[in-house]
Amino acid sequence: MSASLAFAQPAYDLPHLEALAMESSRAVLAARDQVTAARSAIDSAGAFANPEVEFLAGTARSRGAAGNPGDARSLTLTQPLDMPWRRVARIGAAEAGLDVTVAATRAFEADILARLRMRYFEVLRRQVELQNALEDAALMDDVRSRIALRVEVGEAPRFELIKADAEMLMARKTAQAAGFRVEQSRSLLRQAVGNALPADFTLSGRLRDVPDLPPLPGLSKQLAENSPDLARARAEMRRAQRQLDFEKAQRWPNLALKASVDEDPDMRTSKFGVVVSIPLWDRRRGPVGEAAAQLARSRNELEAQEFSLGQALQVAYQQYEIAEAQVTALEGGIVKQAQAALKVAESAYRFGERGFLEVLDAQRVYRAARSELIAAAYELAAAWVDIERLRATPGEKTE
Repeated sequence: MSASLAFAQPAYDLPHLEALAMESSRAVLAARDQVTAARSAIDSAGAFANPEVEFLAGTARSRGAAGNPGDARSLTLTQPLDMPWRRVARIGAAEAGLDVTVAATRAFEADILARLRMRYFEVLRRQVELQNALEDAALMDDVRSRIALRVEVGEAPRFELIKADAEMLMARKTAQAAGFRVEQSRSLLRQAVGNALPADFTLSGRLRDVPDLPPLPGLSKQLAENSPDLARARAEMRRAQRQLDFEKAQRWPNLALKASVDEDPDMRTSKFGVVVSIPLWDRRRGPVGEAAAQLARSRNELEAQEFSLGQALQVAYQQYEIAEAQVTALEGGIVKQAQAALKVAESAYRFGERGFLEVLDAQRVYRAARSELIAAAYELAAAWVDIERLRATPGEKTE
């Protein structure tokens, strides 16, 4: 029953896993909610001030004989004016804040995808290691059976059987440990994707399936144009500049229109005028200085980010080239030669021309070559993942 269910379970490739993670990850959805909040902040920045209505009521009593006592009422309406120089700077700061949030969300999604991709290639690596370990264990079982037969007929010393038993147990232990590592890597991958990925999933990719990259100059250009970290740093600088403009605009007087109607028993008075708040004592030196310092900080952080990401890209690309050269060399000859040497040693041992220790040496060489190939292929995938995280080419849209 379980075999039929596993057969019916579709195989997942890397793009499918990425789509599942972007759709079901609560962390990604929470980051996108921050973008919605930043858009609402623009509406808040563009809102006009509400009018103020003041109503007073009481009694009027005259101190002279000619006055008439009675009710007295006062109604005042005040409408603060939003000056254009202050309004433009405030809205600009909110729009830059939206750009900061969008860039931060893209950077967060790039980190999520990078973590998922590493888990994906980790599963593929552990599966290949398990497959090789099982092949080694099966080979050692076969070799041990042949040695046991030769020992029984007296063609080989018992020492070879003891050595074969030890090698067989070691191969089985390695295969068992490889199986545990496969299960662990599968759990980590499912944790990175989310509950949308079933527990009995299968993968359709191969460890060697790493996309090709353009030359380094092209990657550097993409990094400068598309990196969410650089976009966030630039947006932070724009927001700091807008905030400085807003604080400087606060030095100008605030204006408000005011209209009032006063009624008493003898007369009705209507007044209309302007309320001016004069920035006489508070010249906003503190807020302006703070905003100027934040602007200088954002500029320095942008320059540091550009240099740091450029160096990180160069290091990752160099690692990609090194790993690619190692994979090509191992696939092109080293692994094949080690495998051919193992076959020759096995044939020679079968015909009594070589000893069992020579077969073990050939197996170790072949096993080491395969392990180096797996490690190099994984390093190649890791370098590709790091480069993709740095440049974060557009593809995911934030709603």
